[in-house]
Amino acid sequence: MNKRAFLLAFITVLFWGSGFAATRAGLLGGLNAGHLMVYRYLIASFLFLVYAIYPGSNLKLPNRKDLMLIIFLSFFGISLYHFGVTFGQLTINAGTTSMIVGSAPIFTTLIAVFILKESMKWYGWVGLAVGFIGVTFITLGSSGGSFSLSTGLLLVFFATISTSFFFVFQKPLLGKYHPVHLVAYFTWAGTIPMLLFAPGLWDAIQSATLEANLAAIFMGIFPAAISYVTWAIALSIGNVSSVSSMLYLEPPIAIIIAWIWLKELPSILSMIGGFIAISSVAIVNIIGRRKQ
Repeated sequence: MNKRAFLLAFITVLFWGSGFAATRAGLLGGLNAGHLMVYRYLIASFLFLVYAIYPGSNLKLPNRKDLMLIIFLSFFGISLYHFGVTFGQLTINAGTTSMIVGSAPIFTTLIAVFILKESMKWYGWVGLAVGFIGVTFITLGSSGGSFSLSTGLLLVFFATISTSFFFVFQKPLLGKYHPVHLVAYFTWAGTIPMLLFAPGLWDAIQSATLEANLAAIFMGIFPAAISYVTWAIALSIGNVSSVSSMLYLEPPIAIIIAWIWLKELPSILSMIGGFIAISSVAIVNIIGRRKQ
């Protein structure tokens, strides 16, 4: 991975990791989950609109044959993902949420095997099994030692599967469109379903705390807009597997920021599960490279 791709990917995971704590801060500060979603994505959409009308951007409408794929990916990777993560954090903390989302490579692998019909070696299946053991530990740690899936956990798992679809199927589009243009399409299309939560937004903004408003504005500018751009550019100029490995840093970054900002920490059992789940993917990559 070249230095530029590494720097862009690191900036991405730093802001994405901080987004979990910012979401929690927005919810604790008086914004409901629906308003928080549409708030930050209206900001992100506005930023891309400013970029689009800038004379040097050369942003044009996507090709008609790619339109359905862009809408599909926007719905899963933007609308459904943020629905699951935002509403999920009503009942589980930022660190636990980040660890579940950090297990996305497990679900990405399942999608690639069962939908794209990609083959997987024996060590891939072993890694997958170990990853699910890690996810089980996260679940046990989040539910007080009993294996019960709360609504929050189910929503975050749902969000993780959604973003896995997003990562797998956007790859062909990165070779056709400028990364900034592609993220703009995703942001605009993904914001439209969120408008269902727009009624009452202005009143909610006025009644929310200053911290909640600043958290929402921060998320609209950095995790929702800038980070998706830096990630797309990093993928376009670097090796996809190497760049994607930077996602392993997201949960520890999220846990540290949530601890400093919100004084929240996941349970020990959940942290052990998160370490197992994320390490399983890293181990599979190491074995795979040695085999090659």
